[in-house]
Amino acid sequence: MTAEPVSLATALASFTQRWSPRIVTAVNDYDVRVAKVEGEHVWHVHDHTDEFFLVLDGELHIALREAGGERTVVLPAHSVFTVARGTEHKPFAPVPTQILVFEPTGTLSVGDRHDDVPDHVDATTGHALR
Repeated sequence: MTAEPVSLATALASFTQRWSPRIVTAVNDYDVRVAKVEGEHVWHVHDHTDEFFLVLDGELHIALREAGGERTVVLPAHSVFTVARGTEHKPFAPVPTQILVFEPTGTLSVGDRHDDVPDHVDATTGHALR
């Protein structure tokens, strides 16, 4: 947890890497992370936790593989969506996008199970904000 307010604009301006989240604060046992994203992430699953997304700027698409088949949700700026634990999903941003993600501390950005991780995706539990 931080002792001072954190400007999300300043936090996002402090790095350029895509798909490489920064931890801006913590709430109980959860990290609040911000990331710049563009292009495709990777199909992955979080077996033991839901994953909360808030689109700060841009547009995020999340492909989901569910019991009834595959679908994609589209999140414009200022939209939220929670991917339920155990749901295979793949985020994609057609334009440069900024997101906030809320998940348990130590959660790997590529989930517990995932496809091969491409070079442009950072498999991390989040980086400290500098």
